[in-house]
Amino acid sequence: MVDYHALAQKYGTPLYLYDFDAIASQYTKLKEAFSARKSLVCYAVKANSNLSVIKHLVDLGAGCDCVSIGEVRRAQLAGAPGYKIIFSGVGKRDDEIREALERDILMINLESEAEMERVEMIAQEMGICARISVRVNPNIDPQTHPYISTGLHANKFGVDEDTAKRIYIKAKNSPHLDPVGIHFHIGSQLTQLDPIKEASEIVANLVRQLQALDIQIRFFDVGGGLGIDYEGEKLIEPYDYAQAILGTLSGLDVTIMCEPGRFLLGNSGEFLTRVLYEKVNGDKRFVIVDGAMNDLIRPSLYNAVHRITLLEPQGEATPASVVGPVCESGDFFAKDIPLPPTKHDDLLIVESAGAYGFTMSSNYNTRPRAAEVALQNGEDRLIRKRERFDELIADEIDFINLTNQ
Repeated sequence: MVDYHALAQKYGTPLYLYDFDAIASQYTKLKEAFSARKSLVCYAVKANSNLSVIKHLVDLGAGCDCVSIGEVRRAQLAGAPGYKIIFSGVGKRDDEIREALERDILMINLESEAEMERVEMIAQEMGICARISVRVNPNIDPQTHPYISTGLHANKFGVDEDTAKRIYIKAKNSPHLDPVGIHFHIGSQLTQLDPIKEASEIVANLVRQLQALDIQIRFFDVGGGLGIDYEGEKLIEPYDYAQAILGTLSGLDVTIMCEPGRFLLGNSGEFLTRVLYEKVNGDKRFVIVDGAMNDLIRPSLYNAVHRITLLEPQGEATPASVVGPVCESGDFFAKDIPLPPTKHDDLLIVESAGAYGFTMSSNYNTRPRAAEVALQNGEDRLIRKRERFDELIADEIDFINLTNQ
């Protein structure tokens, strides 16, 4: 049983809490679902890039899916071997490509012909052969929020099948490119199995066409996106997910790769915030807390719903909006939800906050970012300290130089 009052007293609020035992359980479920085939679960670092979180998953056997060279560095700092790291992302700078090649990671995931040309040129300059995969955009509607849909031609991600085939043929004929993988990812918070299966069928058929051209794909990367329970969604079971994908791979000798982030971290994390006071404007009730949109932006950005629990509730619940101190009308965690009366220093738990919470946080309104705490085997430990004001201004060099003149 988590003693939230003790944690709030020890570490302060607002505060992120991560259940490392729950993370391990989620990882094991997914890994075992693919146990019938060669597989590699690569954690999507963007979901939560805390080094302790990454190390915890790496120690369990996970690889890492990275979308910046900074994430690649984090993955290797946390102990991930190069042969378990993928570097994805629509826009990679030349220096990022060069460093990824120097670090000898498993593969760079290409998202355009132009990117292929840059990787080839840099690999030639370095006198090496770059392992690559191509992100295929299968033009499948993932039936999710438009901001986290990535598998339609209207999205910026990946290339169509014909372009992908052209890239693979060019790569095969290049002494500086080694096409070892293929990749697709149609979106996040997926709760429908049919779009995933349809996308997998399309990409598996492309692999068969490439085989006929003597292009041997060794890694079949199905991306991530498995949904979690925010507000009672009907979820895809890992076994059904794996079977749907494996059923499309008849005759293909490939290592299955997947890139979960939210699935591993989302429901394994909570955001703890303290009530400052209540305010009533006409018939509108506001519960004002010390957390804000700079700490957890998903409700403001996506209209995302997070369950909110009041510790030790007393009295009848009435509609209330839970809002923060940031000077924006978009600064809210929930609107008009039933909530019992609150008083100063009461604690609220914002659930399902382990993924895309802290990692998307900012210093807007000059607010230091929250602390992060790991819960494991009945114990708690600080894995990121709360920021201080002096740390926020430390890099504002011009002003500092002027004041020292």
